[in-house]
Amino acid sequence: MKTMNFRTVFSSLSLAGVALLTSCGGSTSNTTGWSYNDKDNGGFSINDDFDGMQTGPGLVFVEGGTFTMGRVEEDFYKDWNNIPRQVTVQSFYIDENEVTNVDYREYLYWLMRVFDYDYYPEIYNSALPDTLVWRDKLSYNEAMVENYFRFPAYNFYPVVGVSWIQAMKFCSWRTDRVNEQILIEEGVFNEFPDQQDADHFNTEVYLYKPGEYTQQNRKGLKDNNPNSAYGKEGRPVRMEDGILLPKYRLPTEAEWEYAAYGNIGARKYNRIAEGNKYTWAGSSMRNPEKNERGNMLANFKRGRGDYMGLGGWLNDQAQYTMQVKFYPPNDFGLYDMAGNVAEWVMDVYRPLSPEDMTDLNPFRGNQFTTFDKNYQDIGALEVLQEPQYDDDSAIARLPGELPIRPVTEEENLDRRNYQYSDYRDYLDGDKESSIYYDQEVPEGEALMYDYAQTTLVGNTTRVYKGGSWKDRAYWLSPGTRRYLEEDQATDYIGFRCAMDKLGFQNEDEKREQDPEKPKRDKFERYRYN
Repeated sequence: MKTMNFRTVFSSLSLAGVALLTSCGGSTSNTTGWSYNDKDNGGFSINDDFDGMQTGPGLVFVEGGTFTMGRVEEDFYKDWNNIPRQVTVQSFYIDENEVTNVDYREYLYWLMRVFDYDYYPEIYNSALPDTLVWRDKLSYNEAMVENYFRFPAYNFYPVVGVSWIQAMKFCSWRTDRVNEQILIEEGVFNEFPDQQDADHFNTEVYLYKPGEYTQQNRKGLKDNNPNSAYGKEGRPVRMEDGILLPKYRLPTEAEWEYAAYGNIGARKYNRIAEGNKYTWAGSSMRNPEKNERGNMLANFKRGRGDYMGLGGWLNDQAQYTMQVKFYPPNDFGLYDMAGNVAEWVMDVYRPLSPEDMTDLNPFRGNQFTTFDKNYQDIGALEVLQEPQYDDDSAIARLPGELPIRPVTEEENLDRRNYQYSDYRDYLDGDKESSIYYDQEVPEGEALMYDYAQTTLVGNTTRVYKGGSWKDRAYWLSPGTRRYLEEDQATDYIGFRCAMDKLGFQNEDEKREQDPEKPKRDKFERYRYN
């Protein structure tokens, strides 16, 4: 995993946040006229010196915008699952490169260290990648089966054999480890090397049940509430302080495709003259640069039997995967968005998703949940001491996390924007178009798809994007899309994480109106003197 010095990155934030919260007055509410951050005036605190969201380790900023999603050169498969349409995605962060073997081994090491294997063998075992994906009934690949994931020569190669479910759990683990390190670097949390079972750091627990970490709290932020019980020890960090980062997650299909095109490099003022066919300009697959001329710009299969070129002139240097960052990045600074491995995205697959979804941040797969305050009849929000299992007896939440449940229809009764908790199969069709057209089935249960019975598409079928070392050039176009069951894995699918960009959508929180004038701070009008 690419590391980041949080002491440097968050130094300005720390100084601003702590200085603000220890000050007495200075900022005044336009609503009430009362002073912010003033114990003598009620103690309501805000961080009005917030300088913008910081970039988490391994991430690259992608400024959002409008693009044509679903462009492919030719639908020669005749599957009609790419329908070009104009959409807009908000700015976001995404990993510079795919998650590597060493990144994933760090995750496994943490699971083995924290959760007693004799008591919780399923926690570690359920996270292991499937190394047998390398086997082929008519090919000798045992060297990859036995060595690819753990031998140091492959440390910085993309991890494969990881299902969509496993990738999502990795993202959740990464969120907690990054935020834990931020708190340690900020001096408000003690190092916690002896974490064990349910006694480990979790971001949600820290925010919603801060009393769980009394022993690890070092020196909290000054609390201006005159009725506070924290006293001189200070209070825990809140989301309002702007110190903790939002969740790592898989990118949506729209985000991944937008980032892969890298059309920012083809922009002329507010217009894209000619969008990229691949992740680079032009239609050639070979590098035009003098010192690299003739070498491939991505790792892919050229034709039957040609995976890496001729001996003495290996033009893509790899028969299988290649180490990350070997090939040139696109104009967003992202590596391997074409070739090497295809990548999981969050979306549930439907052939007509481009037609059904909204044109702003399109996504299919929403399953709305909330914390379960009555898990096992507890009657209050409590930290799990044992794993929480889903309907398929798979681990949904680990010990040390908060239990969750789907949002009920009764809770959504008065909502106009959504009424149910699960919208994976939204707009799939009426009863007449479903597989139960000849049966007496309630309208809401008349599903169009029934995985493994009538189709390979269902609510657990996930999209993956991009071409891989195993694919022809057609799949290197970002607009192409394929699907696989979320609990399955292959030797050619990896993943990278993403994160929401909160607040202003440009990178440095500033926009230069006139090149001759200095940049004006966008937060200026929100600061009070």
